[in-house]
Amino acid sequence: MVVTAGAAGEPRSVTILGSTGSVGTQTVDLVARDPERFPVVALTANRNVALLAEQARRLRARLAVVADPSVYAELKDLLSGTGIEVAAGAEAVAAAAEQPADWVMAAIVGAAGLEPTLAAVRRGAIVAFANKEVLVCAGALMMEEVAAHGATLLPVDSEHSAIYQVFDFDRIDSVARLILTASGGPFRTRDRAFMAAATREQAVAHPTWDMGAKISVDSATMMNKGLELIEAHFLFAIPEERIDVLVHPQSVIHSLVEYVDGSVLAQLGTPDMRTPIAYALGWPGRIATPAQRLDLAKAASLTFEAPDPDRFPALRLARAALQSGGGAPTILSAANEVAVQAFLDRRIGFLDIERIVEETLTALPHRPLRDLAAVREADAEARRNAAARVMAVGATAVGSR
Repeated sequence: MVVTAGAAGEPRSVTILGSTGSVGTQTVDLVARDPERFPVVALTANRNVALLAEQARRLRARLAVVADPSVYAELKDLLSGTGIEVAAGAEAVAAAAEQPADWVMAAIVGAAGLEPTLAAVRRGAIVAFANKEVLVCAGALMMEEVAAHGATLLPVDSEHSAIYQVFDFDRIDSVARLILTASGGPFRTRDRAFMAAATREQAVAHPTWDMGAKISVDSATMMNKGLELIEAHFLFAIPEERIDVLVHPQSVIHSLVEYVDGSVLAQLGTPDMRTPIAYALGWPGRIATPAQRLDLAKAASLTFEAPDPDRFPALRLARAALQSGGGAPTILSAANEVAVQAFLDRRIGFLDIERIVEETLTALPHRPLRDLAAVREADAEARRNAAARVMAVGATAVGSR
């Protein structure tokens, strides 16, 4: 039975998948403030065993899992004598999601988070997901599983959390459109010549949000907003043509819902990921956070502008993938993951990311995805194709990038 932590503060057991990443560490911060209310069942990480062990000790977790088996011995040694169970490997991460926690934070970056998230969904848990690729790669399949198993899917992306908080699920036909806000990233005012020479350090220097490297680069290309558009389509069952993007550099309004009568409802707050995480953690109640409170008088001015499709073609690519259907969004996401990692590794230039994604999306067939095996196949094929394109680009020196 799923326990609901409401206003009375009933206990809610927690598992955090990806606890050492940006969203994971902020979730740990919130849980650690009230450990009696939020006892921890399991924590997982990729290979950051030092931080994982520290978190497991601090939160008195029952289980700590590392995805990379090569660091299992180190984790076991760090947790020796604590009574905390230790495991390793991708199957162990999925098994952690199957542990009987009331609430699961799915914060594993990229397609690697798909199967653990699905495992939590299939046991009917409350699943807070910060991994937009889960719905981008397998949106229709995931939503079918949510309905079939009676799970609750709560978005943690600030934009989708904002929409969720003002969306009328009982009268979806009254919704005219969704408006996703975007900060514009670090290159909002930069031209293509600047971006062609952009460094890793410049691309991850987000002007308003504290995020991990991958999502920061996605913000710089505006691919994050393209992925969010696809995610919103599946999560809220709104057609692509009724989902708009609006650049809002101050990141105070996190997204809006326009209704057929002309009313526009918005959720506002300071740019702190602990706010949407806390909304999901306390849902359907609310819990206190240490986030700075919004002072509109101090904010003074909020500005808005349309995204520039010429400087940021990623939005066009995402819309095209969603319109194509089938495996196109999966291909888009997989190729983007490969290209972004290559850029972070300084093997390709910044503008090579969008080119590799577009070429991969064009080169591969967009077959229907009837099951998880088809999703895996489309993802793997896209990664191989994109990796070959990275190698071709890498044959040319990229200097200090």
